[in-house]
Amino acid sequence: MITKSAILAATQNGLNVFKHYIPFDFKLGKNFKNPFYDDKNASCNVYYDRHNLCFKIKDFGNPDYSGDCFAFVAQIKGLDVRRDFLQVVQSINLDLNLCLDEKPDNFIPQTNFKKKSKTQSVSTSNFQKIKPVSDHIIKTIAKPYEFTEKAFSQSELAFWKTFCISEKTLNYFRVRSLSEFKSVNKDNETYELQATINEPIFGYIGESYVKLYRPKSRLRFLYGGQIPANYCFGLRQLPNRGDILFITGGEKDVMSLYAKGFHAVCFNSETSHIPPDIIEMLAHRFKHIILLYDSDETGLSASEKHLAVLEKYNIQRLVLPLAGNKTEKDISDYFAKGNGRDDFQRLIIDLLNTKYAQTMTLIKSCEVDFYNPPELTENIVSVNEVPLGTQGNLFCITGGEGTGKSNYASAIAAGTLAEDGFEVDSLGLDVQANRNGKAVLLYDTEQSENQLYKNTTLLLRRAGRKSKPEWLKAYYLTAMSRRERLQSIQDSMDYYHHFFGGIQLVIIDGVADLVRSTNDETESIAVVEELYRLAGIYRTCIICVLHFVPNSFKLRGHLGSELQRKAAAILSIEKDTQNPEFSVVKTLKVREGSPLDVPLMQFSWDKHKGMHVYRGEKPQKEKEKRKEVELTALAKEILADKKRFTYSELLQEIELLMDVKERTAKSYIRFMSENGIVVKDSANTAYYILGKL
Repeated sequence: MITKSAILAATQNGLNVFKHYIPFDFKLGKNFKNPFYDDKNASCNVYYDRHNLCFKIKDFGNPDYSGDCFAFVAQIKGLDVRRDFLQVVQSINLDLNLCLDEKPDNFIPQTNFKKKSKTQSVSTSNFQKIKPVSDHIIKTIAKPYEFTEKAFSQSELAFWKTFCISEKTLNYFRVRSLSEFKSVNKDNETYELQATINEPIFGYIGESYVKLYRPKSRLRFLYGGQIPANYCFGLRQLPNRGDILFITGGEKDVMSLYAKGFHAVCFNSETSHIPPDIIEMLAHRFKHIILLYDSDETGLSASEKHLAVLEKYNIQRLVLPLAGNKTEKDISDYFAKGNGRDDFQRLIIDLLNTKYAQTMTLIKSCEVDFYNPPELTENIVSVNEVPLGTQGNLFCITGGEGTGKSNYASAIAAGTLAEDGFEVDSLGLDVQANRNGKAVLLYDTEQSENQLYKNTTLLLRRAGRKSKPEWLKAYYLTAMSRRERLQSIQDSMDYYHHFFGGIQLVIIDGVADLVRSTNDETESIAVVEELYRLAGIYRTCIICVLHFVPNSFKLRGHLGSELQRKAAAILSIEKDTQNPEFSVVKTLKVREGSPLDVPLMQFSWDKHKGMHVYRGEKPQKEKEKRKEVELTALAKEILADKKRFTYSELLQEIELLMDVKERTAKSYIRFMSENGIVVKDSANTAYYILGKL
């Protein structure tokens, strides 16, 4: 088992780990910009923690990156340092080629990596002395090697430029131009390579290895040291999160894609094993992982095999429109032919079109067609020209026991029965008459057959009707189970929609009885979404009567919360505190405008008429008083825990709690400020605090 202490002992107390993953040279204690996110300020540094005897990183810009080398690696790989610690140390062991899992007791051999400066000469005698010290270790220590770096020549830079790769990109990926390279072959014989104008040598530099790339030589790839089993070029240059990641066939392709603004990695070759742990980590960090191998026979065959092996990670494959020969097979060749980022982006879109063909076909019908505007939505119920119940929407009426909710909903239904010459008292609401004889459906989940018969008779008398029209249907659903109730509503709505040529209005009195518990989030969401779907399908308004006492501007329970989100309007009915014989109708939500600006309506029982009658609007003074009381309660609720809010924070909280638009929320803050409900903090005027009420 690889231990934490073994990792620290093998990496200079963690310093080598930071040097490996941070893609540039840094000085201890000196601030630099964190390369793993869009760091605007140089406020990140690596330092030695004398108390814990290890190197750590401190990032003042993003504390998530602060900590020891293990926490740092976990963060950049999208892991949890505690839960995934074993995976973290294994990643460090593999990425730095420490080979700790191959040594007894985590034995750490002397390094055999030697890198020469530009001015050093090669000493063959010294070079040949780099030999393993025992037969046991000879299997795990890589072949010794030496190389000498030099500056990129103009011809070398011109070669890379063909593939849109600049010198800056080469340095970022730790690619160097080499003047000479020495190593030993399989027979332990020393050999030496010298770079020439016609045969340049480039090195992909790792911690304890180098991979040579000789593009113009017969033997193009050579290795020095020991290539890690999980070799993944470009991994350390990836952002913490991203959209698309390409897996390519070679390092040149990775850099060519990077130059065009795309993220990519490659393994040692197209036929190399792709470690599942790396793919799992990458799948967590990127939305799409796309195989982009060569268009030749080898690349196509290898990508097909990888697709099958990695099927559970939802890997995709993009085949380039290239001939597949030596000069036209990979993404570097694609760009070298003159194709740009936009050309490649179109290939990606074509791939996504294939992937999302079914989804896009389904969603196409939901797209707004500005050349063929939809039919205008009719207002079924309104007040003072403010829409409350419209086609395709839900309209909620709520309140406590005995406040008159059912009678109020019945008065709305009576409004649809209005005939010429008869004025229906719909308790202050404007209701569109059902001139075309569409279905009007009443479903009651609480009352008995006798009670519903009495209510329907009263409804007809309110509308001035001597007999019930055929298109008015009233059902008591108390004898049915909750599941049967919803199914009956669904089926009967569909039937009457076809039978009467449409549905004018639906009232569900006791919508809470369609679910087993109003606090069951899953069931509540499902029922409300289904009702909203039905309203849209049949282009009708569904009135949901909810027997709840609202908590301020919010409806209680998951059912109430979901109705709050979906309903176009919500009316709350409560007894008047000054005159309990009167019921007061308050608006909690309207789709457009402020609910506090809608008048307070009143109704009460008239013994002479034997029904509830409209008693007019409460005076303007009462409306202003209600506005002050409600906004005072709102301010206390918002400022209960957090005592200070900026203007933007306060605006956001009001929009969220009251479900109003920004313009309305701003008017509320202005009202609260003018009436001393909230005031500027004397210590810091950028904040609002609760006023002295």
